[in-house]
Amino acid sequence: MSTKTYTPRLADKYKKEVIPALVKKFGYKSIMQAPKLEKICLNRGVNGAVTDKKLIDVALEEMTIISGQKAVSTMSKKDISNFKLRKHMPIGTRVTLRGDKMFEFLDRLIAVALPRVRDFRGINENSFDGRGNYTMGVTEQIIFPEIDIDKVNKITGFDITFVTTANTDAEAYELLKELGMPFKDARNK
Repeated sequence: MSTKTYTPRLADKYKKEVIPALVKKFGYKSIMQAPKLEKICLNRGVNGAVTDKKLIDVALEEMTIISGQKAVSTMSKKDISNFKLRKHMPIGTRVTLRGDKMFEFLDRLIAVALPRVRDFRGINENSFDGRGNYTMGVTEQIIFPEIDIDKVNKITGFDITFVTTANTDAEAYELLKELGMPFKDARNK
């Protein structure tokens, strides 16, 4: 009796299509040299969290719904009197996705959320950090279908960082492009 385990669509695509394409393009000697998507980090700063503690709870709930994994609050590192900010006050939320949840989130981002952005023409390909990681901003959390638009008091955005094992930006770009990220123009690298 064999039990078939579930693998996300993009995880399957990575093994069957992306690795061979990257090996062919960059001439790796082994498939183990092909870059991998290590994790996806979602980060959201909450404006006004110092005065209204409920904003953090709402942000935590929204990030948990969007990512499918429990979000945690980020704390301030130091006192800033001008902003009435004390050390260790919650000022934002974050989630780090790995494994199957990471591939599920990426699939939903590419197939459902990004096409719902108003006047969407692709994402900017110039947001690589020089070490093979890519960061993009989402201006509205309501592009995710999991968020009930009637319950949203305030439209806010958040950052999404794709951490890869790629050595160069060109390798990371090809990895994300092969996974289906809709970049504006194709680079000639």
